[in-house]
Amino acid sequence: MKIWWNDKLVEEEQAVVSVYDHGFLYGMGLFETFRTYGGKPFLLRLHLERLAGGCRTLGICYQPDELKLREAVTMLLEANGWEDGYFRFTVTAGREALGLPAGDYEQPTVLLYAKPLPASARFEERARAIQRLETPRNTPEGGVRLKSLHYMNNLLGKRELAQYPWAAGAEGVFLDREGRLAEGIVSNLFYVQDGEVRTPSLDTGVLPGITRECILEICEEQGIPWREVLADWDELLEAEEVFLTNSIQELVPVHRLYEGDGTARKPRLPAPGPVTSRLYAHYTKRIGEECRDGWR
Repeated sequence: MKIWWNDKLVEEEQAVVSVYDHGFLYGMGLFETFRTYGGKPFLLRLHLERLAGGCRTLGICYQPDELKLREAVTMLLEANGWEDGYFRFTVTAGREALGLPAGDYEQPTVLLYAKPLPASARFEERARAIQRLETPRNTPEGGVRLKSLHYMNNLLGKRELAQYPWAAGAEGVFLDREGRLAEGIVSNLFYVQDGEVRTPSLDTGVLPGITRECILEICEEQGIPWREVLADWDELLEAEEVFLTNSIQELVPVHRLYEGDGTARKPRLPAPGPVTSRLYAHYTKRIGEECRDGWR
């Protein structure tokens, strides 16, 4: 398989990172995941803006080039013989001396990986369960959570999820240390209450997801009431509709909510509910505008 590594296309065996890379030694690095539609990446500009902001926060001297990255996406799809793919764009701090540096990282390592997209069911058939996790969501290292290489909390959540035999195929949902709703292991969480779209506040330490941002923009444009909240699990149990978002799976309706002992509750409306379906329709319209009719 081909990988785009430091501005060139190489075989995956050639895409190596030094044992002195501070991404390896200290988790100093960032990544973005996105997918293509008709060979064109969706919401790429937002992903790169988030990555660039994270690089500034971490002192990694890197400014992504959107045009160059689009060319790399096309090259990877052609080299691997795919029409579309799942992409991970990673920037590590790069090779430095052992020990914590005083200055910025001036020679980052840049990689773009790709793999085939998983099979996707029709939207009406995508509903899945969520499982409440006992592992708490950790607090961000800085003011806002970055999509960083420091991913241990998510991995611990994934390991916990595997311990629940009834939750096969479910997404795990973290609460923060105050017991407030946070986010999924690889997703942002939304629910609908009294016709209002609600999502956990960034104050809980959740990642400011790109699809999350897109859904909130759609709510604003379409006059759908929404707000960020500090809410507990009990409020989620009373929700009319529940859904998850991420850049690969898009919107995922939730049809069941599991407690730690396997007790299951359902949202008050079938999944997907009317608000979730309306949001998904506008989301797919955006995909068409950006990816099928060319990017602007």
